[in-house]
Amino acid sequence: MPKEIPGFYYDAEKNRYFPIKGPIPGSSKKRKSPSPIVSTKERDKGKYMKSRSNKLLHVRELCGKVIASRKGKLNFQMEFLKKQASYPQIWKYDGTQRIVNSALEHLTVDQNTPEGLVETDILLTGGMNGSLCIFEVGKVGQEFNQEIKCLPDRVWPLKDRYGEGYYDSPGHVWRPPGAFVRMPSNISCIKMSQKHPAPVSDASLKHILITTLGAESSGGTVNILNLSEPLDLNSSIPTDRTRISEIASFECTVWTADCSHDQKQAVVGTNRGAAMLDIETGMKSWVCRSKSDIFSIQFDNSENIVLCGLRNGTILSIDTRQKPGEFSGRLPHNRIPCHSNGSSSRFKSSARDSFQIKRKMYHCNTISMPSSVCCLASLRLYDQCFLASSMDGSIKLYDRRLMRGTIQSYEGNKNSHSRIQLGVDPSETMVMSGGEDYHLRLWSIKSGELLFDDKFMDTIPSVVRWPKTEGLLGMGKQIQGAWLGSEEGLFFMDWP
Repeated sequence: MPKEIPGFYYDAEKNRYFPIKGPIPGSSKKRKSPSPIVSTKERDKGKYMKSRSNKLLHVRELCGKVIASRKGKLNFQMEFLKKQASYPQIWKYDGTQRIVNSALEHLTVDQNTPEGLVETDILLTGGMNGSLCIFEVGKVGQEFNQEIKCLPDRVWPLKDRYGEGYYDSPGHVWRPPGAFVRMPSNISCIKMSQKHPAPVSDASLKHILITTLGAESSGGTVNILNLSEPLDLNSSIPTDRTRISEIASFECTVWTADCSHDQKQAVVGTNRGAAMLDIETGMKSWVCRSKSDIFSIQFDNSENIVLCGLRNGTILSIDTRQKPGEFSGRLPHNRIPCHSNGSSSRFKSSARDSFQIKRKMYHCNTISMPSSVCCLASLRLYDQCFLASSMDGSIKLYDRRLMRGTIQSYEGNKNSHSRIQLGVDPSETMVMSGGEDYHLRLWSIKSGELLFDDKFMDTIPSVVRWPKTEGLLGMGKQIQGAWLGSEEGLFFMDWP
């Protein structure tokens, strides 16, 4: 009698075993679980999400970085980032009113803790009331007993828009004991080099440039905050006078400044022109004498050219390698508003805004904007390009080699007399600005498309700062969270 072998049967005529096709006799079939009952709305939503995901995967896997659409061929990665930027989450921190409405900087410093030396993210904020303050970002502050904890509260989108639990809190910020200093006058600028980020280990480059506007009895000043030594946020005053030193004073108003990547030189914008300042010695020399205030000033990427944005709407490109006095010319002027401390809107005569330049400049080196230039922002990835905004709400992209016409315009912003900063993300994909209608707007730098436009505060979002990052951390991390400041206090904008 042939032996029974599981999964086979014996054929007596052929005297051999053959495999059994189909289920083995006696084996049990697995029952399929019943399909869950879903509503028509959920089923339609699921179909849409599955279809959208499949389409994106198809584009990514088969078409590479190119999407074919009615607008032509588009970059898949850029389109993904633009969609992401259109739906941010925004948080407001309590206890930060009136101390972050004129200047803001995000940086990483060394800190002494009971566990040893650690790297800590801090925010350095400046107010129009002269307040200079340090906030610690993260959980290290929980070790202290006298710190002021600032809690985040979501202000956009509304909590019932996507349902509870959709977003994660960005965490607290902490103001350590003594981390507050009152400067002689309003803080007009806090700046560290943005073009060439310094290595964390290079202590010689941990100096922050801080300028004060000046008062009726005295002019503005340029100061250095020394953060080369580790901070002890628990036991010492991190912003005391041993760390802050005045390196230069002016008998005029100091509106703005920018520093070189090695932090040895600075350019300072005043109501009498632009000055070059040696940070180590405090020696200064005028590179441009003007009767029109310089509201914004920037080194280009080579740091041989200085861009100056003036109250009368002119943008100058000045070659600092040329000796002063080689050129003298009178530029056109307009009747434009004069803004005392950047806020009033009374008019002065056009004679106030005429000026002479005592510095050789490139041919065709001026641009005329419709009104006072309030912010300039050089782009690192696009070597010759820079963004400029003016007090009529215009925001434009220019090429310094052309200095005529506009490469791109960004429509929709509202302004009439306020000095509002522009913010550019680390990947230089987006530009952000607040408006006098209390809206915050976000555009694509390349296309000029308005990606976000909404109101979530009752004051002007006047300052913006994206944290500096080295390189890109992947598609989902290219848009980093941005810090915003207004009279209402500190806000944080992030993307899920």
